[in-house]
Amino acid sequence: MNDPIKIIDRYIGRNTLQGFFLVLSVLVVLLSFMELLVQVKDIGKGGFQMPDAFGFVVLTIPKRMVDLMPVAALLGSIVALGLLADHQELTAMQAAGISVQRIAFSVLGTSIVLMLTAVLMAEFVAPPLDQAARIQRSRAIYGKAVMMSKEGFWVRHGNAFVHVGRTLSGERAADIEVYELDETGRLRQFIAAAEAIIGDRQDWLLKGIQAKTFSGDSVEVRPMDEYRLNSFLTPAQVALLQLPPDSLSLSDLWSYIRSLDARAQNSKAYALAFWQKVCLPVTTGVMVLLSLTFIFGSTRTRNASQRIFMGMLTGVVFHLANQIFGHMGLILNIPPILTTLLPVGFILIIALRLLRRAF
Repeated sequence: MNDPIKIIDRYIGRNTLQGFFLVLSVLVVLLSFMELLVQVKDIGKGGFQMPDAFGFVVLTIPKRMVDLMPVAALLGSIVALGLLADHQELTAMQAAGISVQRIAFSVLGTSIVLMLTAVLMAEFVAPPLDQAARIQRSRAIYGKAVMMSKEGFWVRHGNAFVHVGRTLSGERAADIEVYELDETGRLRQFIAAAEAIIGDRQDWLLKGIQAKTFSGDSVEVRPMDEYRLNSFLTPAQVALLQLPPDSLSLSDLWSYIRSLDARAQNSKAYALAFWQKVCLPVTTGVMVLLSLTFIFGSTRTRNASQRIFMGMLTGVVFHLANQIFGHMGLILNIPPILTTLLPVGFILIIALRLLRRAF
């Protein structure tokens, strides 16, 4: 004989997951359509055509899903539990002796599935597909031999291969390496530059140079004040070729942060992306906990549409606050872990205080 409590746990869990996937599907379709409108503006640039725009949108869907996990968990739980409340099913459960706390634990137990899914997608699914989408888009638009990597990107320029390690503000780049080949494909000259200034006409002026010239079996190290890459890349093209921190997986972010720290370089933007990914499961669980306040808290007397509207408003405010705190932390030199956890902790305190009245 089946345990009635387990039957109710499965029933609540199934409804919660159905509500989550319904909301997530709607949000993904909506934001994917908006992304398609953005990509359509680039049709005609180079070889970028409509199939390329659709391909970019499709490949970036997993990343979109990961970004929407917390909001979808909040709204999905509100929708699922709201329907149970409107159909008097939650009232019937309570009349049968099942406490509000037990119902809440059933919902939170289901959120563990969502949290694990978020971790797996953020680590193994979304990053490689998002990077592939960006590489294909850049190749279609600019028609250059381009290879993006975790530490900058590679571009073939005439008879040379150029590696750009980092981009900086003010139309500058850093950690530039130029490998010049001769007609036979052998390395003729290697140039390492600490910094590059990007000009208006795609010309790059390299400074802080160490140059090595290869001739047969000999290597000549000679000083060079500056080196110019003519008709290379514009600042807009550079921004497109640089992989954003949130497109990297957790393991890649951790490795790159350690690499930057070892070279005494600024890693805060990557650290922010790292902690946001680390806290994604926690954020998802907290949003599920917050959704309970719309059913058992002070808002329980409101109808379904009012609950959904308030949930959407809460989700949007949280998302904006999370982004604002993160970027403020980068400007004010606040540790990224603190700016990441502060909005989540604030929501958690509010949810616990509201639920205390219901429990």
